[in-house]
Amino acid sequence: MITVAIANQKGGVGKTTTAINIATAMAATGWKTLLIDLDPQGNASTGMGIDSSLRENSSYDLLLEQGDLAQCAQPTEIPGLDIVPATQDLSGAEVELVAVDDRTSRLSKALAQSGQNGFASYDICFIDCPPSLGLLTLNALGAADTLLVPLQCEFFALEGLSQLLQTVERVQQRFNPDLGIVGIALTMFDRRNRLTDQVADDVRDCLGNLVFENVIPRNVRLSEAPSHGMPALVYDHNCPGSRAYIGLARELIGRLPERRKAA
Repeated sequence: MITVAIANQKGGVGKTTTAINIATAMAATGWKTLLIDLDPQGNASTGMGIDSSLRENSSYDLLLEQGDLAQCAQPTEIPGLDIVPATQDLSGAEVELVAVDDRTSRLSKALAQSGQNGFASYDICFIDCPPSLGLLTLNALGAADTLLVPLQCEFFALEGLSQLLQTVERVQQRFNPDLGIVGIALTMFDRRNRLTDQVADDVRDCLGNLVFENVIPRNVRLSEAPSHGMPALVYDHNCPGSRAYIGLARELIGRLPERRKAA
């Protein structure tokens, strides 16, 4: 299983929308997919149609070792896609983990134990991170093989990206030397706005091939889909946003190691 953290400490850049739709796209192409909602707001869980009353076991239980992956993962209505939902309890996890010695490796340990037990051999796991660089995000980065960064095409997002890259370097030095960045996904792209093109050009000049060719446009259907409890790929598979995420998933598969693709 390859584990992909979807993170950016700036809020409102499309992390959860990206996590939901790219996980759905991967499942649709035949990959056995797991989505872990590590954001206390639980938006990824809501966007996948998991009502709060149905979240008996969550990512909080996984981090606090009150349940294993087999207990916390539950199927979604998308064939081949399971989710570990989040509850508001997760907001207190950072405080509870402060006094624990292995506080930054709880998630990686939980995923490793599930693999040893032979549970549900997933091909790929996506982790939806909160908009901060606290213990929850550090757990995700510690457990991940690689990082996917959604980047809103606005000026302030560029400043946040430099801070995130510095954090990745620190994580590589202290917790996870194998952590890489699979790519930067440009989101909320609006061709009518000249600043959007300028930001996209600046990011490509700085990071080159690390930036995905497929960009995610501003799209009403992407915004509407979560209110119906379903990914945009199911809500309207033919809208520009859905087509963009399908292209992004195809591009992501092309960047994964060959031995992973055969899973």
